[in-house]
Amino acid sequence: MLATALLPAPALAQLPGRPLRLVVPWAAGGTTDVQMRAFGEALTRHLGQPVVVDNKPGAGGMLGPQALLLEKPDGSVLCQMAVSVLHHAILAPRPSFDALRDFTWVIGLTGYLFGVVVKPDAPWTTFAEFMADAARNPGKRSYGTSGIGSTQHITMERITRARGLDWLHVPYKGVAETVQAVLAGQVDAAAASSVWSAAVRQGSLRLLCTWGAERAPRFADVPTLRESGLDIVSESPYGLAGPRGMDPGLVRALHEVLNAALHDPTHLAVLERLDMPLRPMDPAAYTAFVHRQFEEDRAMFRALDMGAR
Repeated sequence: MLATALLPAPALAQLPGRPLRLVVPWAAGGTTDVQMRAFGEALTRHLGQPVVVDNKPGAGGMLGPQALLLEKPDGSVLCQMAVSVLHHAILAPRPSFDALRDFTWVIGLTGYLFGVVVKPDAPWTTFAEFMADAARNPGKRSYGTSGIGSTQHITMERITRARGLDWLHVPYKGVAETVQAVLAGQVDAAAASSVWSAAVRQGSLRLLCTWGAERAPRFADVPTLRESGLDIVSESPYGLAGPRGMDPGLVRALHEVLNAALHDPTHLAVLERLDMPLRPMDPAAYTAFVHRQFEEDRAMFRALDMGAR
């Protein structure tokens, strides 16, 4: 049975009557793209109409949120919103949007399992060894991320400043491209979300650390950042937002069907495969989370002297 059949008639009337577009501001093949495509397939079944995934990579994940500024608030376009959206609003000299006012926060979905991977023949078996080598060889070690201002970049910047390291940051358009750069020998390491999971289990990449509060169940032999001597936890919960000014009834109706797709067994199986935690939030909880995270991140950037307003 379609989830929409479970919605009351007023809610059904609020839903857009044409295909829903899910904007993914990252390149195809990365963790977010894989998750969002599985979510879109589940949503197609629950919504009873086509759902189109629209990749808009580049600019550190900001092209998708910027595109929302030009859309009507009719529920036909939603965008995946990473925490880097808040970072842009805090750090950019001329931010292209106001993160707290220009979007309607509809649903929290999941978060990332981040980690640092290297080639299997690399000389480092732990992240502590990699940091120690970087300290001994200033300017000679490199790491890639999915873009300037991304959670991966900001977390690595926190590590850089905590340890006084001098290594090269190389930004890419997405996590898949970042991991490929490691395999090609273009950078020493990738700080990336768990699209590397299968490659690590197959032995074609080595995982040096994960960034959660606890060890990842499927990588229980790999230490966390805290176990590597850094008091840092980074999971970066994310969800979906629409343009500013969406009708509250429409938001509630969308949340109901989006939540049904979030908990669809086929989608949950993909989250498990990618080691991504379930982080459901309704519109009120998600909006409150965004405001709280904005203030916490602004305080962090000011403490790091990174030019936060």
